[in-house]
Amino acid sequence: MVYPVLNKSNNKNLIYEALTYEIRKAIFNVYNELGFGHKEQVYQKALANTSFALGKDTSEVGLGAKFVANTFETQLLQYLKTTGYQLGLLVNFGSPRLYIKRLIWTPYPRKSVSNQRKSL
Repeated sequence: MVYPVLNKSNNKNLIYEALTYEIRKAIFNVYNELGFGHKEQVYQKALANTSFALGKDTSEVGLGAKFVANTFETQLLQYLKTTGYQLGLLVNFGSPRLYIKRLIWTPYPRKSVSNQRKSL
């Protein structure tokens, strides 16, 4: 499942820090209650019924992944790029260990320095 996060944070170091914390807490609560291996729709409904979803500006897009591959990360980054969202959470409920990955898209990527000696 992919959860693009829309609200803005005042923290310059970590975007959407408070909202991401609440979403992750809800994800862990659902995982602790239901365990792993259910169909994606079961987790979607459980998360929709949690308190973080009420009154928050969030949306969710399911990918149906049993594992998290680089293609899902690429797909999430492309989704963020095309929708204008900045942050997405990639969640895998399908394994005995819960997996959550936080991915960020900014329209202004950092410039790479080809020769670091010249930049000093």
